[in-house]
Amino acid sequence: MALDQSFVGRTYPPTPPYEVGREKIREFAEAIGDANPAYTDTEAAKALGHPDVIAPPTFVFAITFKAAGAVIEDPQLGLDYSRVVHGDQKFAYTRPVRAGDRLAVTSTIEAIKSLAGNDILDIRGEVHDASGEHVVTAWTKLVSRAPEGA
Repeated sequence: MALDQSFVGRTYPPTPPYEVGREKIREFAEAIGDANPAYTDTEAAKALGHPDVIAPPTFVFAITFKAAGAVIEDPQLGLDYSRVVHGDQKFAYTRPVRAGDRLAVTSTIEAIKSLAGNDILDIRGEVHDASGEHVVTAWTKLVSRAPEGA
């Protein structure tokens, strides 16, 4: 069953703040195999003009995808998550994510399309710090596969 087009433009409340920790950044950088010292060494980050270590660009996915859960779990939307695959991800940064940031995400459904029985859902996550400053916008594309035989 196709997702309801009237949900396009629906915005969900901001998430509680997520505090970005140095150790989380270090663990993430190690997990993706990125040895950039700006991710693990405060002095190296400061030498580049940052107040503390910064996170790799894809680090924010963990925060924005969790926030997209409000969309995914919305019973009125009717998304069958057991049929969902992650289709695409992109980010537009105002500034890097830094250790000590307290980030909140507001998710909005940007588009819903049906193609060959599949539903394609585009979710935009606006990430702001505790002072309200924009940090990054993340776009997540989810594809809900059509049931077999549909």
